[in-house]
Amino acid sequence: MPLTTTGDLVTRAAAAGSAVASFNVITLEHIEAVIAGAESAHAPVVLQVSENAVKFRGGQLLPLARAAVAAAEHAAVPVALHLDHVRSDALLRRAADAGFSSVMYDAARLPYAQNLAATRAAVDWAHAHGLWIEAELGQIGGKNGSPPLDAHAPGARTDPEEARAFVADAGVDALAVAIGSSHAMTTRTAALDHALLTRLSAALDVPLVLHGSSGLPDGELTAAVAGGIAKVNIGTALNIALTGAIREFLTERPEAVDPRGYLTLAREAMTRAVATTLRTLGAASA
Repeated sequence: MPLTTTGDLVTRAAAAGSAVASFNVITLEHIEAVIAGAESAHAPVVLQVSENAVKFRGGQLLPLARAAVAAAEHAAVPVALHLDHVRSDALLRRAADAGFSSVMYDAARLPYAQNLAATRAAVDWAHAHGLWIEAELGQIGGKNGSPPLDAHAPGARTDPEEARAFVADAGVDALAVAIGSSHAMTTRTAALDHALLTRLSAALDVPLVLHGSSGLPDGELTAAVAGGIAKVNIGTALNIALTGAIREFLTERPEAVDPRGYLTLAREAMTRAVATTLRTLGAASA
């Protein structure tokens, strides 16, 4: 079916008190696995391409983006394409022509005033070009000279009143918040601050996004959605599944040289991980 938009999927999820899962993809096998897992779970899904993934591909956005668009158009469930953790304004300006309906603009590393100014400029450009835009607000730097913390930095927490002001002034469509998850966790041991999530959900009138969700056990994921998270970002969990399958294959068959053998198993492992996550979230097809 034709590409849908991230904004539509997230808005519907927020209105229904559910969440849409957004998976980071690096290879064609990632893309195929995410769509296959979503079809197995009969759920809509977002394919995310991060700025780091673009750098890995030599700075070329279109090859992976076009592969994602082509795969999405043959999917049996709604699929959207999202450009994740963009710090480069030049990359932001390539998004719309590459098939992306949304961008996560990442200026959270900057002091608050600079973060707000950069995000506001990104929002103005994105909205003028039909893009839905997500930003993040972690922990604003303190008067003692402490630096700001990204929403996914260990120990960061988003203040509800600061978040309310940021959303109003920046004009973003969704906000990633810091409530206890971290990027690149390889164990599912993170615990969220659910009381803070309740306060953030009450303070903000835009959908809330949770980054670093690979590190959360099932109970934390479902509680996060019940508490107001409408978009759940997952990346590392797929890479754990992929790498584990490849490692096991090559350990058992050290003489193997044809990548199709281990990439098939890797894709199947990622497919299972996607389907399991979607079922945990209780996502339903739009």
